[in-house]
Amino acid sequence: MAAKWIETLVGSLEQKRQYKQHMARIEALPEPYRSAAKALQRYFMYHGGILDGDTLVTMLGDFVDLWERAVADGTPVRAIVGDDPVEFAETFAQAYSGKQWIDKERERLRKAIAAAASDNGEEKSA
Repeated sequence: MAAKWIETLVGSLEQKRQYKQHMARIEALPEPYRSAAKALQRYFMYHGGILDGDTLVTMLGDFVDLWERAVADGTPVRAIVGDDPVEFAETFAQAYSGKQWIDKERERLRKAIAAAASDNGEEKSA
């Protein structure tokens, strides 16, 4: 009973456990992979804005798998991220179609404009 109450307040405990496991896996990577993975993970947290915990945990798991495979294969960091790490990070994150914080604001904006237009007697445009 207490676990459900706590999860209501702070979110899924299972997702938090998985997130911590993925972060521990990143910490276990050898250099320079660890530094690159940590920098990209930080960027994901700022850029991604993913609200859906399941999507975030899945993305991070796949991300760590990628780096662990690179270590095993001896793949250089630049061979993974290319010349533009921002482009790599954003392309990687786009592959995970979870709900993002901006989705709420987009919907809020649409509703506000629709309400304002209808209050003014305007019809909805196509």
